Amino acid sequence: MLNDYNDPSERRSLSLDDTSSTEESQDDTRLSLEPSTDVIPYIGQKFETHDTAYEFYSKFAKRCGFSIRRHRTEGKDGIGKGLTRRYFVCHRAGNTPVKATSDTKSQRNRKSSRCGCQAYMRISRNIDMGVSEWRVTGFANHHNHELLEPNQVRFLPAYRTISDADKLRIQMFAKSGISVQQMMRLMELEKHVEPGYLPFTEKDVRNLIQSFRKVSQNEEGIDLLRMCKSIKEKEPNFKYDFTLDQNNMLTGIAWSYASSVQSYEIFGDAVVFDTTHRLAAFDLPLGIWVGMNNYGMPCFFGCVLLQEENVQSFTWALKVFLNFMNGKAPRTILTDQNTCLREAISVEMPKTKHALCVWLTMAKFPSWFNSVLGERYNEWKVEFYRLYNLERPDDFEHGWREMVSSFGLHSNRHIANLFTLRTQWALPYLRSHFLAGLTLKTTSKSVNAFIQRFLSAQSRLAHFVEQVAVAVDFRDQMGEQQIMQQNLQNICLKTGTPMEAHAASVLTPFAFSKLQDELVLAAHYASVPMGEGVFLVRHHTKMDGGQKVLWIPHEELLSCNCNSFEFSGILCRHALRVLSTLNFFQIPERYLLIRWRRVNFVPSNLVQGIGSSSNEQAEQVQALQSMVSTLVSEASKSKERMDFASREISVLLSRIKDLSVSFSDSTNCSHRG
Repeated sequence: MLNDYNDPSERRSLSLDDTSSTEESQDDTRLSLEPSTDVIPYIGQKFETHDTAYEFYSKFAKRCGFSIRRHRTEGKDGIGKGLTRRYFVCHRAGNTPVKATSDTKSQRNRKSSRCGCQAYMRISRNIDMGVSEWRVTGFANHHNHELLEPNQVRFLPAYRTISDADKLRIQMFAKSGISVQQMMRLMELEKHVEPGYLPFTEKDVRNLIQSFRKVSQNEEGIDLLRMCKSIKEKEPNFKYDFTLDQNNMLTGIAWSYASSVQSYEIFGDAVVFDTTHRLAAFDLPLGIWVGMNNYGMPCFFGCVLLQEENVQSFTWALKVFLNFMNGKAPRTILTDQNTCLREAISVEMPKTKHALCVWLTMAKFPSWFNSVLGERYNEWKVEFYRLYNLERPDDFEHGWREMVSSFGLHSNRHIANLFTLRTQWALPYLRSHFLAGLTLKTTSKSVNAFIQRFLSAQSRLAHFVEQVAVAVDFRDQMGEQQIMQQNLQNICLKTGTPMEAHAASVLTPFAFSKLQDELVLAAHYASVPMGEGVFLVRHHTKMDGGQKVLWIPHEELLSCNCNSFEFSGILCRHALRVLSTLNFFQIPERYLLIRWRRVNFVPSNLVQGIGSSSNEQAEQVQALQSMVSTLVSEASKSKERMDFASREISVLLSRIKDLSVSFSDSTNCSHRG
């Protein structure tokens, strides 16, 4: 009864179908699960319409672990005589034809799921006593691939559907600015289903939201560009750039503020490019460049909105960012794990060290390991963080193997992937590269808090640029207050050495606290000359091991093989112990980095771009900074003075910000447009 489908011409026809699917092919031959006989198609089975037959076969396929598609139709005696026969086939039937490649057009590198599966159901139309009906005339349920379990088959495209009611609900959520993840959770609660068991996925929701916006997307893009142009007219140092597709639709826009460019000149040595967020109300990928200033607080460098997350988009974004920053690339850039972004960085920033930002990776740990480890999840996190902070790669790899064995994670793909990428995120492999403290937990919290301020609901895309400006301005104001609070703190010297006192007068309280910790620990180390400027420095309780410090007197060069200075910009205890042995009473200037010093510098772009009277105005800036330093010193002598200074400075700062800045004044402050 089944040999009707075995005709070679039928098989050839089947393989020529070009409908796509999403599952990958496998070589194993499998039979379907065996449901009860009353729901299995059989030869002679009757249906009123071909749509009824399709629905029946689709339900059968879902129970068995596959999906179907309409394949061929045949009419009687040529065109116009009506449909007489239909074929429904497994979604993995046929073979994908090879597409012609083009050098000018990028191709999607997506593997086909087709594997030539021969499972099918054929129905033919009969007219019995004037009544039309459809009968099953061919059926085969042999598959040459694995069939899916019930909890997997629901993810096949054929079974992922969004009802009209759910579409209206999603559209309402999108307008209110709720993220896609929040939408999914709310609808799971409303429908009383377990997480992940809605009849559609996050990707389906994102695609639906994009379809809502296609009508007004062009208008939104035009309004966004108008907004940027308006800001540029008011603030000439505001920078923005955009790119359009062949249909003149906006595909990317990036922007930065004058204060951000100035901050980058000093603090742009290490940058986080966070691309893990999306603009909730529009579901657009959002990239944010941030760094850390000399007071240990996040500083905003720039923002980019993209339509797609691919190599071309990221390449454009990085190129524009470098243009904003006058071609200056960071020494180190930290990102999330993204193959397209990694490729773009290797092209646009070939001399920049690319590392993976550990706190962006750790944000995924709950979804990766919570259910796997259960009650041991927190214990595992502690062990992971211990390994992450080790100094030697050998110790890390040995500890990692023990951790995998202890927690039974040998077959976990996330653990395997983390270990493969270990040289890009684990500190034992990154200590020779400058990271400016961007790997600290406190940094991740402050950066996330800053970002969340402008990821709130937006009714218009154009408003987002203003929202970011408000958040940056708020961050700057909060930063000014925190800087003042740090500077007003009475610094307590712990060692009483001239070296400590000198460093306290030069470095910001944030940076000095890091150096002070090392100075205190240096007293517990012994320094032994080994000849030719090499010193062996080890803890006084140990008889072996230690770190080697190289001192070159005529150049005043100091180098320790722990790489702490290269990593953080703060001298380590070993180097400080050698300086003490050599009777240094001050740390050499080159080891007190400008990026960690108190605010007593003028950005070179400001000095160079002040205009015709640059020397005079530069002197005014220096004099003003000197007065500020004196003000802080005098105010810190009593609480009454501090309270008075804080009140008066707040009033003065508000009055200064209210003063208008003429276009000529603005252009005198910078040559960049």
